[in-house]
Amino acid sequence: MTDTPSPRRWPGLPDPADTDLASGTPVAQPERAAGRANLLQLIQLRWLAAGGQLVTILGVQFMLDVPLPLVEMLTLLAMLGAFNLASAARSRLALPVRQAELFMGLVVDVAVLTGQLYFSGGIGNPFIYLYLLQVAVAAVLLRPRYRWAIVALTCLGFVALTQWHRPLAMPEVASAPLPPQYIGGLLLCFLLNAGLLVVFIGRIGRTLRQRDARLADLRQRAAEEEHIVRMGLLASGAAHELGTPLATLSVILGDWARMAPFAAEPELREEIEEMQLQIQRCKHIVSAILQSAGESRGEAPSATTLHAFLDGLAEGWRRTRPVIRLDYRRDGVPELAIVSDTAFKQAIDNILDNALEAAPDRPVTLIATAEDEQLVLRVLDEGPGFTADMLARFGKPYQSTKGRPGSGLGLFLAVNVARTLGGRLTAANRELGGAEVSLTLPMAALARPEWA
Repeated sequence: MTDTPSPRRWPGLPDPADTDLASGTPVAQPERAAGRANLLQLIQLRWLAAGGQLVTILGVQFMLDVPLPLVEMLTLLAMLGAFNLASAARSRLALPVRQAELFMGLVVDVAVLTGQLYFSGGIGNPFIYLYLLQVAVAAVLLRPRYRWAIVALTCLGFVALTQWHRPLAMPEVASAPLPPQYIGGLLLCFLLNAGLLVVFIGRIGRTLRQRDARLADLRQRAAEEEHIVRMGLLASGAAHELGTPLATLSVILGDWARMAPFAAEPELREEIEEMQLQIQRCKHIVSAILQSAGESRGEAPSATTLHAFLDGLAEGWRRTRPVIRLDYRRDGVPELAIVSDTAFKQAIDNILDNALEAAPDRPVTLIATAEDEQLVLRVLDEGPGFTADMLARFGKPYQSTKGRPGSGLGLFLAVNVARTLGGRLTAANRELGGAEVSLTLPMAALARPEWA
C-alpha cells in the first residue's frame, strides 16, 4: 500500500481523466492507452517515411543524376516534419486519442505522398505502391469506415496522378504516354491489393482481439479461482476453530432446556429451541465447509434424486430461516438420479439468503423448471432490485448493497459453482419491482454416473 492520498471519487461517476473533453463521453482506460500507442506508432512510422523520402530524393538527384524539383519536394518534407512534431507534442497531452485524429494523420501522409509522386513522374514512379503502406496501416489502426475512406483517397490520388504530374527529365527513357489499358490494369491491381489488405488485415485484427478477450477472461477466472482457494483455506481453518464452541453452546442450551425455571416459561423455552435450531444450522454449515475441504465430519455425499434434492433444499431453507413464506414450485423437472452436491446446495442457499435480505418482510419465490436438457432455478424477491452498477459487476467479489465488510461473497461463490458445473448465473430486475436471479445448469452435470 502507499501513503499517497488519491482524489475522492463519487461511486458510479467516471474519472475526469477518463473522459473525452470534446464530447463528454467516458473513455475506457485500455482504449485510451491503445489510442496513444497507435498515435506514437504513426509518429515513428512517419519519421521513417520522411527519412526514406529524403534519402531517395537526394540519391536520385545526386547519385543517379536525375534532376528533381528539390525546392518543392523538400518543402513537402519540411511540412511533413512540422506536422509530425506537432503530433509528438499532442501525444504528451492527457487527452484521449480518437479515431478521427489517427485518420487525419493518415490523410496528411497520403497527401504528402501524392505531392511527392506528382513532382516525380506520377504513376510511372515505382514508389506509387507506397500507397498500399498507408492502406495497410489504416487497416490495422482504424475502424472500417475510416479504412475504406483511406482506400478511396489513395485510389483518388492514383487516378489523379495518371492525368496530372511532372514527368521525370530522363532523355534516355522514352516519353511516350502509357496506354489506357496499362493504366487501367495498374488501377485494377491497386484496387485489388488495397481491398484485400483491408479485408484480411481487418479479419486478422478481429481474430487477435477475440483471442485477447478470451485470454483476459481466462486470466480473470484464474484470479477468481485463486481467490476462492484462499477463502476455502480460511474457511476450513475457521470451521476447525468453531467446532468446539458450537458443541459447548449446544450442551449448555440442552441443560437450560431441562432446567425447571426455563421449562416453566413457554417464551423462554421457545427462544431456547430457536437458539438450538440455529446452532444446529451452524454445525451443518461447519460440516459442509470441512466436507468441501476433504475433511468430512462423517457426512459423505449421498445418492438421491433431483426431486428429493430440490424438495429437501426448499424445506430445509424454509425451516432454518426467519422467512414469512417461501413459494416453492417445481414444474416439469424430470426425476433424475443425482449425487447430492454440498457446493450446489450452498450456492442455492446463498441466492435465497440474498433474496430474503433484500426484502425480509416479504415472501421469497423459488421456481424450478427444465428447459432444453437444462435445470433452471429462478429466485424472485420483492425488494428494491439491483442498481445498474450492481448488474454490471454481478458476481464479482465484495460487490454488495449491504454495506458490511466481507459482504458480497455469496453470489460470487454461486457464480463460480455454476461455472464449474458448466452453467451460468444471471440477474435482472423485474418489471413490477424486485429482482430475479436465475441459475441454469445442464442436467448432465448433475446426473449420477452409472458406476456410482
